[in-house]
Amino acid sequence: MTRDQLLQRISIDPNVCFGKPCIRGHRIWVSLILDFLAGGMTIQEILQEYPGLTEEDVRACIAYGAEMSRERFVDVPLRRPA
Repeated sequence: MTRDQLLQRISIDPNVCFGKPCIRGHRIWVSLILDFLAGGMTIQEILQEYPGLTEEDVRACIAYGAEMSRERFVDVPLRRPA
């Protein structure tokens, strides 16, 4: 599945979940799935918690996060050499 096909699985609707990016057809925020992955959950564990999702849905969240990282900057403290 291409990046563009994955991104089509994400929707943003101002009337759903306060306009936050969600997995299309669900009220599951992309940020929630990314938080789970960042916390160490595997894709399989996420699918067990949310049986209505597919592996492609989770990968779509990752693809969306990658796209957003190209557009936004997150303040990360600089680490100075000792």
